[in-house]
Formats: sequence, structure tokens, C-alpha cells
Amino acid sequence: MFSQEQVQLDSEYEMKLGRLPTLTTKQTHYCAGCEHGTLTRLIANALNDLGLKEKTVMVDSVGCSVFAHEYINVDAVQAPHGRAPAVMAGIKRVRPDLTVFSVQGDGDAVSIGLLELINAANRGEPITVFLVNNGIYGMTGGQMAPTTPEGMVTTTTPYGRDLGYTGPPIDASKILASLDRTAYVRRFVLPILPLPKTPSMYNSSGPVDGARIVKNAFKVQLMGGFSFVEALSSCNINWKMSILDSKRYVAEVMSKVFRPGIFKDKFGVEKKA
Repeated sequence: MFSQEQVQLDSEYEMKLGRLPTLTTKQTHYCAGCEHGTLTRLIANALNDLGLKEKTVMVDSVGCSVFAHEYINVDAVQAPHGRAPAVMAGIKRVRPDLTVFSVQGDGDAVSIGLLELINAANRGEPITVFLVNNGIYGMTGGQMAPTTPEGMVTTTTPYGRDLGYTGPPIDASKILASLDRTAYVRRFVLPILPLPKTPSMYNSSGPVDGARIVKNAFKVQLMGGFSFVEALSSCNINWKMSILDSKRYVAEVMSKVFRPGIFKDKFGVEKKA
């Protein structure tokens, strides 16, 4: 392994060699093709760049991200299923000097924990929530989630989601952006996507944009605001697709149901980036 050092490439960019101090040496448990690992790296990179390693607490909820504390090298607290925002609010009120964040799935945050999420946002708690939206319960068997698109086959909708029976998917970003005390609400596409008609070429703008967006979310918390970042992700295992087809599904279906973009930027961090 390389030692931690920096190699100047030109006047604008520099390459960093070696493992980030905000990452542990443990391998992740995520399925092949899953973007949870990508988000883990983006979060670790942002915490390192902002010098927050010794000032951060991650609150684990329950879901595919439950073991993220094994990979992000910061202090961590385990919360019950869906209750991460409530636990984060408690930590932040006792220790306002700390940066507090969670990574939650759509079933965890938008179904089981929607009450905690909305109320923490409504109070304007200075915390950061990262939502991984893959439209399904990924860890517990592939059931329909609040974010499952119309027609998607799940273990509880074997003929596809019927909106007449279940109602439409819940858009957490739109809901939270409507609350007065939220400061930053942003959605982006996390996968590296295949380009239309050119299966051998890929668009990597998602993770590149994500690095800036994740860092902005932490900056907003440091400025005293509630920040929420929704990352559209794939779940090829539970979608029963190939990895490549799952990326196409994100581009062709998920990103049209959940349009990426800025929903709220009270402090103008997007313009300052």
C-alpha cells in the first residue's frame, strides 16, 4: 500500500496516494454492483477534506448501510430501525460541536422512520441525512418500499406496483424541501451510467457531482442547518437484473420518477462551490 502523500499534477488538481485516514482497512459487505460503497467513499473523502475525522459521529440505522461504521473511520452509535434522525438530534443537542450524520435506506427513512425524519427536519436540527434510494427494501427480502416505481416487481408486488392500490411513490426530497427550517435538500444519481446506444461508454458525472454535493451537505451542517442528500442507487440483486441493466433502470426509470436536482439551498452553498 502506498504511504499517504500528495503528488502535484498541475496547478489545479492533485493526486492523493494511500488510504484515506477516514476509511478503515476493512472490506465492505455490499453486493457487487451496489453503490453503497461509492457513497461510503464520498462521505469519507468529504470528512477528510473538511478535517472532521476527530469531530464526527455516525449514527447507524438498520438496513444495507448498518455496517458502515466498519468502513468509515469515525465514532459511531447504533440507532433502532428508522430512528437515526432522533438519535442524531439528541447527540447534536448534547454536543453541538460535533458533526453528526447517518446513511439510511428508503424503507428505513421514508417508511419506518418517516416521522423522525420529518420532525427533525421541521425543527431544523443541524444534522445531515444521506438517503440511498434504490426503490426497494434491499436487506430484508426485496419488498415494495415507499419509493418503489410504478410497475416494479417486488416480493410483495409480484405483478408490479399498482398505484391505484398502493398510491404513488413518496418523494422525500420534495416533502423536506417544503418545510421552513430545512437548509439543503439535494438529489443526485449515484451510479456510473452507460450512455444510450453506446454500451461500452459510461457517464461518471454522478459520483463526480456527488463528491461536491456530499461535501456541501456537511458544510451546511457546520453553518447550522439541516441537510438532506438523496442518492438514487441500484439494487440488481433484488431487482433481479444484471448489474448493467440495473444501471440502465436507474437512468431510464428511477431518475424520471425522482428527478435529480437542487430542491433547497438556503445558504447558497451550490453557488459558492
